[in-house]
Amino acid sequence: MAVYKAPVRDMQFVLNEVFLADNLWQSMPDTEEVSGDVVEAILTEGAKIAENLLLPLNQSGDEVGCQFENGVVTTPAGFKEAYQQLADGGWVGLGGNPEFGGQGMPKMLTVLFEEMLYAANTAFTLYPILSAGFSLALNSHASQEIKQKYLPKMYSGQWAGTMCLTEPHAGSDLGIIRTKAIPNADGAYEITGTKIFITGGEHDLTENILHLVLAKLPDSPAGSKGISLFLVPKFFVNDDDSLGERNQVSCGSIEHKMGIKGSATCVVNFDGAIGWLVGEINQGLACMFTMMNYERLSIGIQGLGLGEIAYQSAASYAKERLQGRAVDGPKNPDKYADNLLVHPDVRRMLLSVRAYNEAGRAFAVYVGMQLDIAKFHPNETKREYAADLVALLTPIVKSFFTDKGLEMCIMSQQVLGGHGYVKEWGLEQFVRDARIAQIYEGTNGIQAMDLVGRKVFRNQGQYVELFLSEMKVLLSEIADDSSLQCFYSGLKSTIEICEKTTQQLIASAKKDPNYLGAVAVDYLNLLGLTSYAYMWTKMAKVALQQVDQDDTGFYQNKLIVGEFFIQRLLPQVYALQISIDSGSSAIMKMGDEAF
Repeated sequence: MAVYKAPVRDMQFVLNEVFLADNLWQSMPDTEEVSGDVVEAILTEGAKIAENLLLPLNQSGDEVGCQFENGVVTTPAGFKEAYQQLADGGWVGLGGNPEFGGQGMPKMLTVLFEEMLYAANTAFTLYPILSAGFSLALNSHASQEIKQKYLPKMYSGQWAGTMCLTEPHAGSDLGIIRTKAIPNADGAYEITGTKIFITGGEHDLTENILHLVLAKLPDSPAGSKGISLFLVPKFFVNDDDSLGERNQVSCGSIEHKMGIKGSATCVVNFDGAIGWLVGEINQGLACMFTMMNYERLSIGIQGLGLGEIAYQSAASYAKERLQGRAVDGPKNPDKYADNLLVHPDVRRMLLSVRAYNEAGRAFAVYVGMQLDIAKFHPNETKREYAADLVALLTPIVKSFFTDKGLEMCIMSQQVLGGHGYVKEWGLEQFVRDARIAQIYEGTNGIQAMDLVGRKVFRNQGQYVELFLSEMKVLLSEIADDSSLQCFYSGLKSTIEICEKTTQQLIASAKKDPNYLGAVAVDYLNLLGLTSYAYMWTKMAKVALQQVDQDDTGFYQNKLIVGEFFIQRLLPQVYALQISIDSGSSAIMKMGDEAF
């Protein structure tokens, strides 16, 4: 049976001690009312929701899945009631604009709440997360009239939102979509086309569903430059905010998937449905990226949350399972065997999962901090700096978190041996649920291409240099501390590899058109490991200052796990450097006919 206890203590450590969130929030007028009491309440109550409301529905939701009949989608038993309870508590609008009923909580805090939800019940969590991203796009780009009409019901959880991009013939290449938008005399548009893989495209959780739809006007330019964005409600909304007639929107079917079975993945048909323009004509893709980038960070956290529940379940099993004896003599001589933790290889697996999870949690909060600064900080220079870092780090978060999330679920499954392959323990579900995160919201290969092409090569490594310069400041702060030499040496060597590899990447890409595509994933993993080394060094610095005053073992264990990461996991950067150095020749040499 799966085991999960929200890691509130570690979340508090990262938020309050490593990143000093309260000091930052007090420096920004829009967040200065976020007190320590508010943070404590959100983390504590969020943990209760994850553990007591959502976790009990996770396995049953996977077994039953969503049902489709005559255009109607029914979610698993308990989902509707749980969603209503989440909405009644104001959780759907946790990060929303207070002008329209949101709570305005900073991203540094909401990423931690999202991690809890994803860990407890990933399939369920996708519904409110899509609504949050939808609301962000609407708040950023819609007219005041549209925002006033729709956002309050979105933040209250009374209505839900989707993003409709993919079509049967157009996946990642959105420039070739065929959905049409015909302008009407009254300023509205008739939307016609079919979208596939739409998360939450139809369900029974809310009374209305609002779709953000990418479509093209008849006279729009070809390709991605001709895409516009439209708001298309399932039910029209009357002037008094009551629901009117149903729009010409219908669900054609739902997908039968490997995982996230409690999440309805729908084919949605628009048959002359009425919609309203969001943002400017032919600027739809730019507007939609507001939502997509939000979801990319969130889907990264999906990998993190699943890695955490997988770790806790595997660690609990390892403590109880008696198998074999320690090589240096029995640890429990009164029993027929020792527990799994006497075996070094089991410890290697569990420490690997824990090290990646805890670094990932810190990195999620770090990226959330940059988003908060970019949005709220009164100093323009700091806003611009943070926005540059967000641009660089978003594809890393999405890809590295989800790659490691799946890897950590598989490694945790391995701890259980044969029991990990059996449904009752939960690990096989976590593996299946984690797999999709590498695919949707832009496949991880495309994320890597975005990183090396737009975020590194295009600006000649300026964003990378900003990030590495920040790490060098930390190095200077700990250079003379002998207790942190493991972290100092590891991070210093990794920074040097990053600098050298980035320079080579830029130079080689100018000569070889295939070079960036050939090394993109390796380079993203290099920056991911470097980011985690940075996080571990920051955490170790804080933990060392508190270790002598702590009788719980929290800070000592933090240092131990951090040292494991530096010594056993970070050396992968050397292999990645060699792989990147090899270029594209081995990849491009074989002819198409040989595949």
